[in-house]
Amino acid sequence: MFEQKYIDREKSWLAFNARVLQEAGDDSVPLLDRLRFLGIFSNNLDEFFRVRFAAIRRLSLSGISGEKYFGGVTTQQLIKDITEIVIQQQSESLRILSNIEKKLKTENIFIINENNVSKEQEAFLKEFFIQKLSPELVTIILNDLAEFPVLKDSLGYLAVKLVMKKNSEVRYAIIEIPKTVNRFVVLPSNNEKQYVMLIDDVIRMNLGNIFNIFNYESVSAHMIKITRDAQLDIDSDLSKSMLEKISSSVKDRRIGEPVRFIYDQELGKDTLKFFLDKMHIDATDSIIPGGRYHNRRDYMDFPNLGRFDLLYKKNDPLPIPGLSLEGSILEKISDRDYLLNAPYQSFSYLIKFLREAALDPKVTTIKITLYRLAKNSQIISSLINAAKNGKKVIVQIELQARFDEVSNILYSEQMKTEGIQLIFGIKGLKVHSKVCVIERMEKNKIKRYGFISTGNFNEATAKIYTDVTLFTCHPQILKDITKVFEFFDINYKVQRYKHLIVSPQHTRQRFVKMIDREIAHALAGRKTYMKLKMNSLSDFTMIDKLYEASCAGVKIQLQIRGICSLIPGVKGLSENIQAISIVDNYLEHSRVYIFGNAGFTDVYISSADFMTRNLDARVEVTCPIYDQDIKNELIENFDIAWKGNVKVRFHSYKLDNKYRVRGETPVFRAQMETYKYYLSKVEPVGELKED
Repeated sequence: MFEQKYIDREKSWLAFNARVLQEAGDDSVPLLDRLRFLGIFSNNLDEFFRVRFAAIRRLSLSGISGEKYFGGVTTQQLIKDITEIVIQQQSESLRILSNIEKKLKTENIFIINENNVSKEQEAFLKEFFIQKLSPELVTIILNDLAEFPVLKDSLGYLAVKLVMKKNSEVRYAIIEIPKTVNRFVVLPSNNEKQYVMLIDDVIRMNLGNIFNIFNYESVSAHMIKITRDAQLDIDSDLSKSMLEKISSSVKDRRIGEPVRFIYDQELGKDTLKFFLDKMHIDATDSIIPGGRYHNRRDYMDFPNLGRFDLLYKKNDPLPIPGLSLEGSILEKISDRDYLLNAPYQSFSYLIKFLREAALDPKVTTIKITLYRLAKNSQIISSLINAAKNGKKVIVQIELQARFDEVSNILYSEQMKTEGIQLIFGIKGLKVHSKVCVIERMEKNKIKRYGFISTGNFNEATAKIYTDVTLFTCHPQILKDITKVFEFFDINYKVQRYKHLIVSPQHTRQRFVKMIDREIAHALAGRKTYMKLKMNSLSDFTMIDKLYEASCAGVKIQLQIRGICSLIPGVKGLSENIQAISIVDNYLEHSRVYIFGNAGFTDVYISSADFMTRNLDARVEVTCPIYDQDIKNELIENFDIAWKGNVKVRFHSYKLDNKYRVRGETPVFRAQMETYKYYLSKVEPVGELKED
């Protein structure tokens, strides 16, 4: 009997980030996109340490062994395991970066440092430093300070060691690498060669300029970076508004406990000891040796240098057949439901819906939930426009959307000024649902229109996240959405929903009930199946229920981009379960749940994953699909992805990210084929070459 029943969620997440790193290391990925994947890998790792690793560390420091939470592994052992995995991944990322830089040279693109600049480049960089970089620098001499300065976890720093001529006295300093200046400086070029330099090295090049008042013998600068616990400690003071509490807590986050310290492994031992001692970082924290540069998330914004041949080809978002951006979108939705699948189709339909509602004299009310928003959000602009046109606008905005708190606070203040009614959620529950309903007077009666989505109403991420949105005027579904907003107002009252499945009250039991129905069909000899697409699967109760279904003979296909704590393909436990992950140019983000139901197929879209927090501790909305054409579209989308033989990895207990072997079959890249699928609906398929 296979002893292991679950995969640790933290290790599974690290395996997901290893898949991102695989894309950075994949020679078939365009070179500049490989740098982007390196940036995504680094950004993901930062968030992991700020949230998940920090939570484990808090348990460890509190004396809780954690075996109950981590499948028999103690918190101390898990911290050790995570640190070892991360050190290995960091080492691999440095190898990949070195390989990419070598290949960039063959394309006449050179990332240079302060040791190999020409005379002409030196003159340009000195002027750049004086005019643009120097005014932004924060430099602190550390030796004589009563208190060590607080280092921010969003920034990188140069740890500077000065050895004085007199008595060889050692002084230490810190230079904050500014976020106000682009990390990459494109140097002027008068030939075919292009040169890029990190501002870290521009600073190193000008250390003499910075410390010219000191009579030093030698000066050196090595990069360090700290990651802090991102947990928000919410004030319980009843006299404060939720806005005030979150705002205060976000300010406190900057001094959160350090959970990871990364340093350039060329940093001297004495300098390392000085910083670790001053910052009170010891062996219980994750101390990770790295390379010359940190904060590699900035590689997500590496300049394109006009080399679009070194980037994935951009596919223009397609129209939704039958739905025009020029005519009335509400008029069309009144006749039938429509599905938007971004980024394959244009997110502009959602903006158009809100713009039209803002101007339509018959629209009286707009209600919407907001989680993460784009910078200069068109969603916010549309809602403010509606309020200015006399509409009653009610916005539930989640102030605790992690790392978006400041942005959401600013948007809240902006909307409040414009007379928009704000709801800040429910104590103990994040609102993660993505819904909107408008009320329109037609023939002296209220008629509702709305949309339900799997992703955020964010026009920036809609270009790179795959998400589906249902536009509908189904009266019962939209009445249920209205009840969700009533729950925000009166949350001690449990609402009864006839069509939607809503967390935290109903989602777990309803999904369990649907899985039980598939089990009953299988035991009765009826042919049935489940096709489930989500971001993460980590709830043990749901995993056990899927194991039970597998043992009953239900065929289960899982598409899980991220965490998968379920172990597929184990005889006597999960032999009827297959699980894959697709990591490619777009981030797979939609949640789609398909239940065979012995031929009477049920299809749902949802904001919820099969994670304990989504099922029990958030407000989530799962919506049934009733339109047969849209049902078929979602099933066909799932099957296209399932047939993929490029960028598809198998989930397994080994966490080895083994690729699906193509063999003799033609290349079938799921995201490319999905685009072709939608292209075929608007015009005959032309020749689409692989990127």
